[in-house]
Amino acid sequence: MSDPQIAVGMLLILILAIFLGFPVAFTLMALGVAFGYYAYFDADRMWRSYERAVESGADGWTLTETWVGGFFNNRIFDLFVNQTYSVMSNDVLTAIPLFLFMGYIVERANIVDRLFNTLFIATRRIPGSMAVAALVTCTLFATATGIVGAVVTLMGLLAFPAMLKAKYDVRYASGVICAGGTLGILIPPSILLIVYAATSGVSVVRMYAAALLPGLFLAGLYLVYVVGKAVLQPHLAPKPTKEQIGDHSFVQICWMMFTSFVPLAFLILAVLGAILFGFATPSEAAAIGALGGLLLAVAYRALTWQRLKESVYLTARTSAMVCWLFVGSATFASIFAYLGGQQFISEFVTGLDMSPLMFLIVAQLIIFILGWPLEWTEIIVIFIPIFLPLLPHFGIDPLFFGILVAVNLQTAFLSPPMAMSAYYLKGIAPAHVRISDIFRGMMPYMLIVILCMVLIYIFPQIVYWLPNLIYG
Repeated sequence: MSDPQIAVGMLLILILAIFLGFPVAFTLMALGVAFGYYAYFDADRMWRSYERAVESGADGWTLTETWVGGFFNNRIFDLFVNQTYSVMSNDVLTAIPLFLFMGYIVERANIVDRLFNTLFIATRRIPGSMAVAALVTCTLFATATGIVGAVVTLMGLLAFPAMLKAKYDVRYASGVICAGGTLGILIPPSILLIVYAATSGVSVVRMYAAALLPGLFLAGLYLVYVVGKAVLQPHLAPKPTKEQIGDHSFVQICWMMFTSFVPLAFLILAVLGAILFGFATPSEAAAIGALGGLLLAVAYRALTWQRLKESVYLTARTSAMVCWLFVGSATFASIFAYLGGQQFISEFVTGLDMSPLMFLIVAQLIIFILGWPLEWTEIIVIFIPIFLPLLPHFGIDPLFFGILVAVNLQTAFLSPPMAMSAYYLKGIAPAHVRISDIFRGMMPYMLIVILCMVLIYIFPQIVYWLPNLIYG
């Protein structure tokens, strides 16, 4: 077999191992080291010291020691160490644990229940008011955390039972929770955008600016659907009774909004504004956000030693996962390219003579399918680097491609049979809520995501307007 064929086989083994359930980060590292040992194998260089020891008549222990040393004298181990160091010292990735900590501490600060109740009261005259309040809460909270499982689970415990108690349709209510919870991976400050920027070399700041309008646009499409569905089919979302909302004056509602909505919104806008307008780097803004999250928890009297310990532990665990994924991916990608796998794929794709639109459709379709069995981190770190070298050939901007990928990955959490949002919600939903009902509730939102991607392609200024306005 030629080296490019071995590289393709290496990729197929990786995909098979992932489907079999092997840990992705360690599988990447193992395959990178194993195939890298073959790629960099040079017996003359590796066992030069051993041959000299044999010639000099060294004793058996010395011969064994020099042979073992020669076995590990392969350049793959130098590459692995260098890749680990470069990932761990990457300034862009420093923002990840800080944003994660901000999200975990906000999640435990008892802010969301106040926010949901306040928004429900404030939107009481809008059709489907409880669903609207849940969607806006999901959007704001998902933006603060960026962790889909945490948002869907928390909102499933808070808003979903309230909607069911108010006689909302199960499919209608579950779709709102699942779709709203996924927005955190798209709307800045998003961990996904940081990981894509580190992978592609695109500026994090420009990625944030480019993703803001598409994220809000998608949330707006969701909102239109939620309200429109409630208008056309009022029985799905009954109007709230006075017992549900109580009797509140305008001043009381304003005060409730000021104490629940404004602090979290201010924290997010302050962090995002500091990044977009150049007042701070993403890492510095993330540090301010983490501090702000702590202060919010203190202000709401929700900061305890147990919650702080849980937040630190979850931050460390998730950060380690992302970093080792980067190490494994960098090692794997280096060997894959060294063996000629990247060139082989590039020549194959360019030989198909596809138009840029056809390439975009095929690439997004592959990402859509990969979203069924894989997490977004694995897709961004492993498979996106395969597409990136092909973008210049088709004249596609990596920034634009990245936003399409971020929007597309919303479907990874919404498309059966592996829609993780559905399983997060099912895990905490009442027993009578069937997984099939949750799937059916999510399907319209998956179609809305696809519509959003089409509109972004037709009107690319949705992506470019804000970065061009701020940075020229």
